[in-house]
Amino acid sequence: MADAKPAWTITVDRDRCMGSGMCLVYAPGTFEHDEHTKAIVVDPAGDPIESIRTAVEACPTGALQLIEQEGE
Repeated sequence: MADAKPAWTITVDRDRCMGSGMCLVYAPGTFEHDEHTKAIVVDPAGDPIESIRTAVEACPTGALQLIEQEGE
């Protein structure tokens, strides 16, 4: 089951992102910075959901959103 999709989606509002890097601190397997120092999602399942939640909550501009899907 290594290829199972995560039960969540992560969005980045690139207009709001200021590149603080808090998401990289809390969920480095999920987020990276692009060439404009804006957050991008490289692997939505790259970290435990608790770490991703913390990263989303730590974003100083609220640019990140975690959308959890109900069981299918």
